[in-house]
Amino acid sequence: MSESAIATRVAPAPASEPVLLLCDIAIADVATLLARYDLNLELVEDDAPIPGSYWGEPEAGIVGSTVHARADTPVHSLLHEAAHLVVLDPVRRQSVHTDATDSIEEEDAVCVLQSLLGDALPGVGAQRVLADMDAWGYTFRLGSARTYVEQDADAAWSWLFARGLVGTDRRLAHTYPPG
Repeated sequence: MSESAIATRVAPAPASEPVLLLCDIAIADVATLLARYDLNLELVEDDAPIPGSYWGEPEAGIVGSTVHARADTPVHSLLHEAAHLVVLDPVRRQSVHTDATDSIEEEDAVCVLQSLLGDALPGVGAQRVLADMDAWGYTFRLGSARTYVEQDADAAWSWLFARGLVGTDRRLAHTYPPG
């Protein structure tokens, strides 16, 4: 198995700079984006536990085809968890609870995909998602999420392309499911 592009990912520490939160963007836009991939967004009350959250609150959680989030959930976290569900076939997706990754290659591809999903959200964009990933504590071999996506993610791009999730132009595919 190859070394992951993510050198380490520990439980999140408070970011040195504020990251974009779900309450900072139009929730309807997020729900529409997720619906494009046959996913649901379930909003959780403030201070309530987030079902399926791997790292704990305020990070997003996943259960089946649903992404759970609160107003204080970082957008990059929501997109990361959604990306985990996007890459799964419908049968496997239904059995997911909290942890969806089954390989380093999949995890690396999800990191790329979450930035592309950010580009699909008005007021977000890939560059903001990548900067927030760095601020939140993701670490990459080449030092930043942006550098990873631009210079070190060829295997992840190939992984996404082979599954029909991105085109040769490195943009999201226009149809889902792929094909």
